[in-house]
Amino acid sequence: MAASGRPSPFGTPSKAASATPLNTPSQKGSWMASVRLTTWRRAAVVAALMLAAFTFNTTENLPVGLLPLIADDLRVSLSSVGLLVTGYGLTVAVVSLPVAHLTRSVPRRHLLSGLLGLLVVASWMSALSDVSYGFLLAARIATALAQALFWAVMGPVAVGLFPPERRGRVIGLLSVGGSLATVLGVPAGTWLGGHSGWRAPFVVLGALGLVALVAVAILLPTSRPDEGHAAYGAAPDVRRFAVVLATTALSVTGAFAGFTYVVAFLDDVSGFSRDSVSAVLLAFGVAGIAGVSAAGPLLDRFPRATLTVPVATQAVALLGLYLGGGRSQVAAVALLMLLGASVGPVFMATQSQVLHVAPGRTELALAANSAAFNAGVAAGALTGGAVLHAAGVRGTFLVGALLTLGALAALAWPAAGSSRARPDGQGSGSAVGTIGDW
Repeated sequence: MAASGRPSPFGTPSKAASATPLNTPSQKGSWMASVRLTTWRRAAVVAALMLAAFTFNTTENLPVGLLPLIADDLRVSLSSVGLLVTGYGLTVAVVSLPVAHLTRSVPRRHLLSGLLGLLVVASWMSALSDVSYGFLLAARIATALAQALFWAVMGPVAVGLFPPERRGRVIGLLSVGGSLATVLGVPAGTWLGGHSGWRAPFVVLGALGLVALVAVAILLPTSRPDEGHAAYGAAPDVRRFAVVLATTALSVTGAFAGFTYVVAFLDDVSGFSRDSVSAVLLAFGVAGIAGVSAAGPLLDRFPRATLTVPVATQAVALLGLYLGGGRSQVAAVALLMLLGASVGPVFMATQSQVLHVAPGRTELALAANSAAFNAGVAAGALTGGAVLHAAGVRGTFLVGALLTLGALAALAWPAAGSSRARPDGQGSGSAVGTIGDW
């Protein structure tokens, strides 16, 4: 389907969308304004956004480590506490695009300050001594609403502070901040909750959110949301954007079809003791940070490889765990680390590609990609659960591998040809080229 002059749900591709970066007066003006910012100020804004990403991701997954404590204190079932995580992810998946559309005209500094303010308030309200389960669930939904929009806005804001050729490295830094939540945030929050009560980690997370809020409110300049080279896709392409969304949804569904039940796999199939499972999961998280850190600087130079390679290695890791995860514990750890080193870079690379091929406003396109990611997490857990009952825990990794191979096939699909919008807003009508042209 070639691009046309018809309105897109992601914003009309207009001249600002289809022009080469910095070719319009508003883009030049916004870029010159960011150039006048000192280096330390731009770096401080990125650091604040990294801290915010770390805080949001830790908040999202923290109840996993506090399940028994919260359940005992609030006198609810473990499954009810689990809803605090699944409900959070589903909220992000459902509201990301609508909320991004509703707030598309709000200045980014004001919007980010409001989102971080909501994070702080919701975190501290979760820590109230007389909080009920319903109140805690409401606070979690409020935080999820903030996170849904934060991930859509954060990337264009940070990338817009630097030259276009550095967008991949900036996205990589933001991804490192989010990835640290798995390795550092959730384990530290779980430890603190075990020693000081489950409310204490939420107090700390609120404080971290407040630090990020103050930094963003003071240091980020106020500008129109549609200004700057990061406000629109650099090379709008509806077909390639659709491929990115399909890759995100399929690869994440595949990863979480197996990983959701990785503890059962390590216990029942690989034969790890309960005490050693935590160390194996730590290795998974460390490999994830290493993968994101290594891939970030390469996003701008090798956009195709930094997406295709981790999707392929994810498929290899999942299939390898299905075939050999029960034969050797060393192989199981190595393959799980390979999986960890693949999942993060896949999402990071799709975010970078969205900034390039978004058919209109990038925050709306990023919101769609975030929705695809969170929908994939939920779909993966549900798919894995169905397979678990039918074929056992090893089968979840086989199905995960097949879904990931589907993502790889989407990347190679010939229909992912060019449908770039011309400067007049009309599509070329051609379907030449493939995803390899990225």
